[in-house]
Amino acid sequence: MANIENMVSICCITYNQEKFIAEALDGFLMQETDFNFEIIIGDDCSKDATRTIIEEYSEKYPGKIQLLSNNENEGAVKNILKTLSAANGKYVAMCDGDDYWTDSRKLQMQVDFMEMNSDSSICCHYSRVINEIGDLVYEDNNPVPLEFIYEDVLLGRKDETRVCTMMMRNSDHLKNIKCQEWFYQVYSADTFFKLYVLSKSKAKLYVLPEVMAVYRLHEKGVWSMIDSQVRKRKMIDDFNILISNFSYSARHKRELLKIYLMQYFLFDVKNFKIQKAINTLITLS
Repeated sequence: MANIENMVSICCITYNQEKFIAEALDGFLMQETDFNFEIIIGDDCSKDATRTIIEEYSEKYPGKIQLLSNNENEGAVKNILKTLSAANGKYVAMCDGDDYWTDSRKLQMQVDFMEMNSDSSICCHYSRVINEIGDLVYEDNNPVPLEFIYEDVLLGRKDETRVCTMMMRNSDHLKNIKCQEWFYQVYSADTFFKLYVLSKSKAKLYVLPEVMAVYRLHEKGVWSMIDSQVRKRKMIDDFNILISNFSYSARHKRELLKIYLMQYFLFDVKNFKIQKAINTLITLS
């Protein structure tokens, strides 16, 4: 249940991100709001100085930062679920420990929007993409408002909704995802957060036309710099979880089949995953 003492719970997961976590924390702490917010950090048993840095910030800002430390590495999905379980705010804002926020108005703008738009369950915004040394990789210089519904995300239409931009209502739908066994098998957890929340709430995902965060590509990133073959396999696994656990119309089933045939089928065949390919085709037939 939401706690009015904290309008927003910032949920951040981290693992071996000593080079980046301070920048993430600075982005949280610089937020200028007319409401209270809490910062919850889930450290997944980092082996470097990540935890020490967080503890130093906690001492510097007493009562502002809650550190949840795992005694062993549990993986990103369990880590984010533990972090979300500690969230008491009306809204949850997400950001991984290797990304960061760049605009002190971010939380205020998103809360204001969601307070005024009851048909929104998720609010995102544009982000800048950089590489490990800080060089710009991508930025949309002409941001415009976007909106998506469940069927859009189902079919992969979710531009400018990176996890470092996401704010969601701290609803029962969000809390209950931990009860879904399939969720513990996914790789792109943020996509399934969007899918599940939108499917249950029947509401919309809005994207504000403001660049207010940075998404970082680096060699230790959970997703961004993974080997292309491994990434493709994980994308296919996520796709199969999607088609097996979410509802869709006959028309959307045809579109999902088209996506599989165009993006994944040949990869399965070339890698001798014939039975997997057959199973996917049967599901979408």
